[in-house]
Amino acid sequence: MSIRPTHRQLEYLVAVTDTGHFSAAARRCHVSQPTLSTQIQLLEDRLQAKLLERSPGGARPTPLGEIVVRLSRNVLSTLDEIRNVTRNAAANLGGLIRLGTPSTIGPYFLPLIVPRLHADYPGLELHIREERPPLLERAIVAGTLDCALTRPPDAQKSLVFQEVMAEPLQLGIPADHPLAAQRIIRPDMLKGERMVSLGAEHGMPRTMRDFYASVGAVLKDDYEGTSLDGLRQMVSIGMGMALLPKLYIASNIHSDSGVALRDVEGWTLNRSVGLAWRDGSVRSAQYLQLLLECRKALEAAQGAPAAAAPAARSGG
Repeated sequence: MSIRPTHRQLEYLVAVTDTGHFSAAARRCHVSQPTLSTQIQLLEDRLQAKLLERSPGGARPTPLGEIVVRLSRNVLSTLDEIRNVTRNAAANLGGLIRLGTPSTIGPYFLPLIVPRLHADYPGLELHIREERPPLLERAIVAGTLDCALTRPPDAQKSLVFQEVMAEPLQLGIPADHPLAAQRIIRPDMLKGERMVSLGAEHGMPRTMRDFYASVGAVLKDDYEGTSLDGLRQMVSIGMGMALLPKLYIASNIHSDSGVALRDVEGWTLNRSVGLAWRDGSVRSAQYLQLLLECRKALEAAQGAPAAAAPAARSGG
């Protein structure tokens, strides 16, 4: 099996053709003339072909050499393109990210994040797929998604999860409920009250269930929602109360929404939203940079750094 020419040998051949002299070609390629001459001779020996006509006045390609020079230019151009593409990808978080997100997170986070990514990484292609969190986790492990903006995953052994923010939650109360007239809701006021929530696989944090159990509220599993809009609508028609996240509240709940929003005295409530990717991925550094960009975008939107809030806790 013959040994292929090296890219250096092709580069030297093109340089001699362009300059017409071995000495000028050596200066252009930043090597000594003997090194360049030796490599071109090795190239001719490997190809078993005469590529250059040498004379006291310089050198020029043979008819076969002209064909090889033309092909060499194509090869060198392709190598340059490979270098440029990889450099561009490195400067654009890999060039392509297949990002998953649940419908309970993406529509409220991505409008804050995507414009910043587009401005800072114009060469980045962002393919977004909405799906339930368990399916997102399986897709990342299978390699059909790169990462996901989601809740803390269940498959901790195979996924890395880094928090973007601990998003505050508020209690949504039907506007015509007696508790809607109270500015502060004490935990004892919620004993026996009916609560509606997202289904477990649609993104309901365990801290929500812990909260409902601690205050003695009744969680109606037969009224589980599949979206935050559905949850808001259930609250507005009096089917129960619900914990709703801050970014959703800011963009979707207004004075005429039929929902009153209240804090619960003595409780700090939040949901954890972060970036998940496959453990051991060779692109981990890019995902960490994406994580940083997400945090910066949220901080800019909120006007202050998004400090991690504590998990839900009892004030007593």
